[in-house]
Parts: sequence; structure tokens; C-alpha cells
Amino acid sequence: MAWDLKPDRPIYTQLIEKIQLKIFSGEYPLGSNLPSVRDLASEASVNPNTMQRALAKLEEDGLVVTHRTKGRTITEDADMVKQAKNKLAQIHIFEFLEKMQLMGFSKDEVLVLISEMLKEMKK
Repeated sequence: MAWDLKPDRPIYTQLIEKIQLKIFSGEYPLGSNLPSVRDLASEASVNPNTMQRALAKLEEDGLVVTHRTKGRTITEDADMVKQAKNKLAQIHIFEFLEKMQLMGFSKDEVLVLISEMLKEMKK
């Protein structure tokens, strides 16, 4: 998954989201070691201090765990990861529905559009 950071939003928040997606998708499996801060920063083309800040937030949220002797790992708590994944999904869904409402779509129109898009995705 490419980092693909955009200039219109804070890099720090985008890094958090990208790492969350890597965890939720299984690219970073539960209990696995994370690359070093420098390696992650290099991969994302960001300052190591910015990456460190993002990792500290993920640690605060419980998705990342720091061990004195083996660096950082992804939590092994599958329930916590599932809750974080659902929370992120709810945020995105709420933002989407808010925008659709601002554009004047009714609930039924939104459901039709979603249904059509899901059919297209299956192809």
C-alpha cells in the first residue's frame, strides 16, 4: 500500500491513518514487529520526528506496543483492533453521509447509489 500523502491535510494524521489501514488490512499482522521509525519515515518520505509522533499516538490508542528490547509491535488484542477498525469505519461513513445530505440526496437515493457501486465492485 503506497503512502500517497496529500498536502491538503496534516501529514501526522495521514501517517496514523495509513498505519491503521496497514494494521486493519493485515499487512501488519497482530503481534508483528514494525519497521524502525527511521525505516518507516524513509518509506513514507517524511521526517522521523513526524513518524515518531504518529507512532506515539498509535501507541496511546493501543494499536502499537513498545517493548524495551524488541522495538514496536502491533498489539495482539484482536478485539481492540476490531473496535478501532469499526470506529474508523463509522467516522468515514458519517462523513460520507453528511456530504451526501449536503448535496441533497435522500436516504433512499444514497442506498440506491451504494447498491449500484457494490454491484460494480463485484465485477
